[in-house]
Amino acid sequence: MDLKQIEYFLRVAERRSFSRAAEMLDVAQPTLSRQVRLLELELGQHLLYRNGRGAEPTEAGLRFLEHARALLTLAERAKEDLQSLRETPTGKVVVGLPPRIARVLTPPLVQAFRRDFPDASIAVAEGLSAQVREWLLAGRVDLALLYDPAASPQLGYESLFREDLVLVAAAGHRPPLPARVAVARLGDYPLVVPSLPNAIRTLVESVCRAQGVRLTIAVEVDAVQTIVELAAQGDAYAILPRSAASGPAAEHALSLCDIHSPTITNDLVLASARHRPATRLAAATAQLIRQLGVAALFAPRAPGQKS
Repeated sequence: MDLKQIEYFLRVAERRSFSRAAEMLDVAQPTLSRQVRLLELELGQHLLYRNGRGAEPTEAGLRFLEHARALLTLAERAKEDLQSLRETPTGKVVVGLPPRIARVLTPPLVQAFRRDFPDASIAVAEGLSAQVREWLLAGRVDLALLYDPAASPQLGYESLFREDLVLVAAAGHRPPLPARVAVARLGDYPLVVPSLPNAIRTLVESVCRAQGVRLTIAVEVDAVQTIVELAAQGDAYAILPRSAASGPAAEHALSLCDIHSPTITNDLVLASARHRPATRLAAATAQLIRQLGVAALFAPRAPGQKS
């Protein structure tokens, strides 16, 4: 099979249109149609159904779509692998990050990347840990930082930073938070929490379920920054990583309460796909992330210290 024909089919299937695909590929539409037809003849299957509105993949086309993506990805990785034999890595690496991590890590990572790999490019894709994990499995990102990801034989994890979760409320909240609270008492506090399958929500509910505790959910909000805003306004309590409440990205003064019996600790890991060989650039980028020291970047501020 011709890789160019496979790419042509993939672009038509993704855009549901020969004309839009031809414009994107900068080829004449008759040429595009002819190449896709040659691919169909070779495979002995109709891959696309042409109609007045454009083109839709047939059942065979849908099945071939994933093969097409995999073949093109493999070809691109082969090209990058040979290019990586040069002294300085080249190509492009895509790093998937949760938004709170991206906010703090992206500036120093990009600065270090551009200094060390001037002939390469980097892209940062932001999403919740569960979403970024799916991107990694699908090959949309080369590396990812994830919170407490589910185990998978297809992914390798390296712990970068473990920190305790704390119960938080607005500074000066009345009644004031105690210095410590047991997991068994967390149900007494109306909480603003992210919706499932958020990693922190899943972790907290798992620990509470094991202790026979049912949380009181007042509000569900996915963005950590919005959760912090609501907690700071006194609208509800929140359970957050300590660095989200008092680290360098924290913008509000909050009252923090340690959780015990048991302590709830989340784990930020560097994840990579075991079923795809890492390019030299991806491996070098992973090493950059390790060298930046995520734990230090998220260390809680000392009183009076500016971020």
